[in-house]
Amino acid sequence: MAIDLHLAIAHHLLIFILFGILVTELVLVHQNMTDGDIKRLTSIDLWYGLVALLILMVGFSRAIFAAKGWAYYSVNSFFWAKIGVFLLIALLSIWPTVKYLSWHRNFQAAGSRPDTSSVSVVRRILWLEMILFAFLPAFAAAMARGYGQ
Repeated sequence: MAIDLHLAIAHHLLIFILFGILVTELVLVHQNMTDGDIKRLTSIDLWYGLVALLILMVGFSRAIFAAKGWAYYSVNSFFWAKIGVFLLIALLSIWPTVKYLSWHRNFQAAGSRPDTSSVSVVRRILWLEMILFAFLPAFAAAMARGYGQ
């Protein structure tokens, strides 16, 4: 029973951390970014990827080894919807990551700031990730209460 509790705590804390990182990226991406802002973004984005990977590892450990077990989760449509949304967020996050690295290279090579349109696109993607993120706790709550069986 203790493993169930520990995995649940870790999973929830990691989700909150990931959301905080996403909010931080949204705050840092703006039209007048400095080299320091861009460097910060690239290192924060690395943490975004690492935390997302940890969430998957802990989440699947929870689904397999914790109280309800894989038999419960594997047939739950809200579980798979939650996984699908999480993976969609992960796919969407690729574009901002690519842009952060590109902006960093361009700033170091030529001192040029990101262009207005690419900053706008990245901000729209980050907002879309935020909107999709809201579905995760909704699906988790439904799943935990037996919906989706």
